[in-house]
Amino acid sequence: MAGCTAPVEGHRSASAAANCPACRGRSGRFGGYSSYRSYSPPSYSSSSTSGSSGGGSSGRVRARWSRAGSSVTYTPIEVRALTPIRENVEKQASLDLRDVFLCHAWDDRQGAAKELHDLLESRGVKVWFSEKDVGLGVPLLRAIDKGLANSRIGIVLVTPALLRRLPTEGIADKELSALLAGERLVPVVHQTTYEALREVSPLLASRSGLSTAEEPMADVAAKLADTSVYLLR
Repeated sequence: MAGCTAPVEGHRSASAAANCPACRGRSGRFGGYSSYRSYSPPSYSSSSTSGSSGGGSSGRVRARWSRAGSSVTYTPIEVRALTPIRENVEKQASLDLRDVFLCHAWDDRQGAAKELHDLLESRGVKVWFSEKDVGLGVPLLRAIDKGLANSRIGIVLVTPALLRRLPTEGIADKELSALLAGERLVPVVHQTTYEALREVSPLLASRSGLSTAEEPMADVAAKLADTSVYLLR
């Protein structure tokens, strides 16, 4: 009896199955593919039971950009979400820019937004933060325009306060619109869910990000710092 060629030549197309002396008669039963489709490499699922795009239970890995000695690890889903962000950081490495622009609701300026800002700066991240970067008498929208233009990536702190603010099309909404225009936006969901965000901004909810429901704010900040700070090494 003729042997199956799948282990050597693969059966990932109808023609490959048809050329196999053992399986050529079976291709019709499997919709044009043989039962040896399981030889294709496995892929990670992008879904999570919590609804957040930051989750996943496929094991944790070090990212290619992790600094020597870094203890920060990621899920495969997080690596896929943060890789285009990191690539933008590397392209802009020669420019004198802030590492991140922190977009947040006004109500969070002394709470969660300041906490995230302080955690990032403690890790050497240069953050544009309206509470310290907009001086008295400076037009706020113009200052935000300059901050966006001079930052490598944007972080959107998604909180219940931000979800209340976005429908009013205020300043946070304008910041978000600018950040959504390119691959340089990381949502950080805090004290709310991606489901709640999807009801207010489906476009932002479609971006994979990080969630403090899955890990503490300090760990979220560590991943953002690891991704956004470019060091020659």
